[in-house]
Amino acid sequence: MKILTVVGARPQFIKTAAVSRLLRGVEDVREVLVHTGQHYDPNMSEVFFRELDIPQPDYNLGIGAGTHGAQTGRMLEHIERVLLKEKPDWVLVYGDTNSTLAGALAAAKLHIPVAHVEAGLRSFNRRMPEEINRTVTDHISDLLFAPSENAVVNLRKEGIPETRIHLVGDVMYDVALYYGDKAERTSQILTRLGLASGSYILATIHRAENTDDPWRLRAIMEGLAHVAADIPVVFPVHPRTRKALESHGVIEVARIHLCLIDPVGYLDMVMLEKHACLIVTDSGGVQKEAFFYRVPCVTLRAETEWVELVKLGWNTLCCPENGKVVAQAIRAMIGRKGAEGTPYGVGTAARQIVARLGGKIV
Repeated sequence: MKILTVVGARPQFIKTAAVSRLLRGVEDVREVLVHTGQHYDPNMSEVFFRELDIPQPDYNLGIGAGTHGAQTGRMLEHIERVLLKEKPDWVLVYGDTNSTLAGALAAAKLHIPVAHVEAGLRSFNRRMPEEINRTVTDHISDLLFAPSENAVVNLRKEGIPETRIHLVGDVMYDVALYYGDKAERTSQILTRLGLASGSYILATIHRAENTDDPWRLRAIMEGLAHVAADIPVVFPVHPRTRKALESHGVIEVARIHLCLIDPVGYLDMVMLEKHACLIVTDSGGVQKEAFFYRVPCVTLRAETEWVELVKLGWNTLCCPENGKVVAQAIRAMIGRKGAEGTPYGVGTAARQIVARLGGKIV
């Protein structure tokens, strides 16, 4: 059996680490790894393959940046060529990126079965490109691997046949369990930045709704700056976010008040997350990682796909209307602890996915 996996962005590299590691131990299964090049900065791509022991891609399409239509169109064209050459039995896609949509569409048009990991998530905000990507992907997939009960409910409401839906848990939790100790042993990020455990806030901002809107971006930076007067704020800056900070004239506010660093690899990010007193983010993956390490989180959005985290009290939503609102939300969550629970499984998602795809793990 041949499984062709399509990845292209940081969250997908993390997710595929758990599944690819198991696929390599299955007899009579070959995985063909396709990297679209959606994230091409070395700190957003190469370091993850190295740290998470992901095989080098069989195909690196080098698509790069662009508008949604142009980027997705180029991916479709290139992935189709690979599919026609490789003729896989399954195409495996992860999450909600343009790479996911392109991989699923190319496969569906060639009548190749599609398996979607992290199916069923909904923010119910159609202005988010991620919402369009994951919804379309779910409706053209043959196997839908849901990370939570809520995701299963969403798929049922949309009329997805029950036979296609499988509740497996979250593969990111598998990765967090597998690599958490390794980060403690090998990462030197806290020493390098002079940080003590529990002494800082970690912030990550990258979504278009925040970076492309100058008012929201300024509100976020001003809110973080207010809080940084009392506690350091460490801010690994996504390349697109840095461009936005510069073009919107907010970079000086960030430089003066925050600890700006380049994007970091997975193991360094885990250490920063585990030892922060609070995480501020607009990332779906970072919200979950905060919960995995039991660190309170403020999500700078009006909605989240990971509603379980809000219900348990580990996460709170904040629409960044102005700096004061952002600062208040952050201060209110410092020191807070939510309820315990296991909404994303017990760390066996990858094993269930491989088994459902027909692989017998040795």
